[in-house]
Amino acid sequence: MSPAEAAIRIEELTAELNEYNYQYYVLANPSISDYDFDQKLKELEELERLFPQFLDADSPTQKVGGDITQRFNTVRHRWPMLSLSNTYSEQELRDFDARVRRAIGDDFEYVCELKFDGLSISLTYENGVLKRAVTRGDGVQGDDVTANVRTIKKIPNRLRTEGYPELFEIRGEIFMHRPAFQRLNNERIENGEMAYANPRNFAAGTIKLQDSAEVARRPLDCFLYFLNADNRNRLFKNHWESLEAVKSWGFHVCEHTALCANIDEALAFIAKWEKERHDLSYDIDGIVIKVNDYGQQEELGFTAKSPRWSISYKYKAEQVETVFQSVSYQVGRTGAVTPVANLKPVLLAGTTVKRASLHNANEIARLDLREGDTVFVEKGGEIIPKVMGVNMLKRSPDALPIVYPLSCPECSTLLVRKAGEAVHYCPNDEGCPPQIVGRMQHFISRKAMDIEGMGDETIETFYRQGLLRNIIDIYALQDKQDILIGLERFGQKSIDNMLAGIEKSKEKPFEKVLFALGIRYVGETVARKLALHFKNIDVLAAASKAEIEMVHEIGERIAESVTEYFANDIHREQIERLKQHGLKLAVEEKVTKRLGDALEGKSFVISGVFEQFSREELTAIIESHGGKLLSSISGKLDYLVAGDKMGPSKLAKAEKLRIPIISEKELLQLIANN
Repeated sequence: MSPAEAAIRIEELTAELNEYNYQYYVLANPSISDYDFDQKLKELEELERLFPQFLDADSPTQKVGGDITQRFNTVRHRWPMLSLSNTYSEQELRDFDARVRRAIGDDFEYVCELKFDGLSISLTYENGVLKRAVTRGDGVQGDDVTANVRTIKKIPNRLRTEGYPELFEIRGEIFMHRPAFQRLNNERIENGEMAYANPRNFAAGTIKLQDSAEVARRPLDCFLYFLNADNRNRLFKNHWESLEAVKSWGFHVCEHTALCANIDEALAFIAKWEKERHDLSYDIDGIVIKVNDYGQQEELGFTAKSPRWSISYKYKAEQVETVFQSVSYQVGRTGAVTPVANLKPVLLAGTTVKRASLHNANEIARLDLREGDTVFVEKGGEIIPKVMGVNMLKRSPDALPIVYPLSCPECSTLLVRKAGEAVHYCPNDEGCPPQIVGRMQHFISRKAMDIEGMGDETIETFYRQGLLRNIIDIYALQDKQDILIGLERFGQKSIDNMLAGIEKSKEKPFEKVLFALGIRYVGETVARKLALHFKNIDVLAAASKAEIEMVHEIGERIAESVTEYFANDIHREQIERLKQHGLKLAVEEKVTKRLGDALEGKSFVISGVFEQFSREELTAIIESHGGKLLSSISGKLDYLVAGDKMGPSKLAKAEKLRIPIISEKELLQLIANN
């Protein structure tokens, strides 16, 4: 390759890898496999070695991760979070072992650990108290996500034992167990929200949420695996001793860790977990090997971006070939039509796979999928197998392309696809059987109305019998006991329990009822925000799209969906009938304990994210001192209480109207002064 050709290729690889890094570290949405990324990175490293005149200090080979997201405070790491060199080859592991032996001799041990597929985190403790949690970021600095990390149950906010340094940092990996991912991802799909590809993406997306209350509702876990402290070498001789110590301090350390006398034992550990990794409840993508002794680690030192005393062996995602037979189209409760590939059964990652996700019409077009194709199917970190590509060498010359249906496979209604969206929808929400049944099943679910004595099968049975056609009919079952008792498998006791559960559901608060209605994109968190802001269903139903968008963290897509829902006469009629049945369609205002009248006669709007208090706490503080909360900025407003990341439109409007803008600290001072 000539220097000119090398320069062009280096520029191409640099641009590609920077984009992949951005998608992985910042967006938590990788678009390339780890193996393919590493191969491109190795190609770039080799070209930079052969043509050093083109090596740029900003090259991906010189960086650990991606950029820093702009939504959190950026914190510099006390000890840089370097990445590890990767290999997929046994020979390269033996080469690594040979380099170590040349440097420090033959008297050393390895510690082998599972390489968790999650989000790297650095935790700083002072006097046994968690002070800061920072993401890897670019290795030099990362995002301060302390408030979110404090909600993870396996991470202690305060240590209960003794023996730890006054100041230390411990590193680990935040992840989500596969069963939790499956359950939460299904909920997102049912709510019409974009599904996450795998647990790693879901964990990373969760830890970057602005609402720590929502983070707390998602079951994240964390393994800790590396200690940093100024006097670490005086406390412990080696890494293994430090792991045993941090376990005794109360940290969650993975039990699948091994002390190995040589590289052959390390390779045996790798082989064992390549077979058994699918038995774990969480994803791993390889094994990390570390020289155990701290003194020997120091002697081996570091390269510009990784330690010379550690390396990671990465497993390739399992991929198999099989025959694509047909496409099935599933209709969810929100009307979303999801294509699924039906496959010739094949063994993959320890299970027999018959179906694989195709996501949407765009994915079918990207694959250029045709009837009878031989396809590559991969599981990797994903729960549902995915069709990765087509073996063109085995394609029949007369294979017909897949034509996405124009009408709903369940009710024959013409499908719609909004601009900018990848998913096709059936708009016949009141006449399409899967939508009707799915919406009722969502209504009675645990996180919605939580009706005891009713389950998904009960809903399906009652729908087939003509007893239920919409959520209103659930509250009319009380008058149909004579029909119910005649149904198979429904005794008097089960009927009584079900009717009692229906009656008890009327006690559910407004936010639960709003979530239970099944409005597209309105999940639990959005329902709670809308309920608290608009206070009752009538005000919300009358709100314009612009007014709904003014609610904190409610975007255009959600606002449009809500206004479309309430513009439907059928939905409005259902709301009126729910009122007649006694459901709570307004927030029950709590009586605020009056602490003073320092803010009497003053009006406030709260906007942004705050350091000391939540928005709900600030609301309580203002109301308990006589102040009044307004929902929007106008000339009548006395103060705008502004936090971090406040919407620019609100700020501009307040400045234009010359409304005083104060911080949470200034609010407290205002109360104290009066």
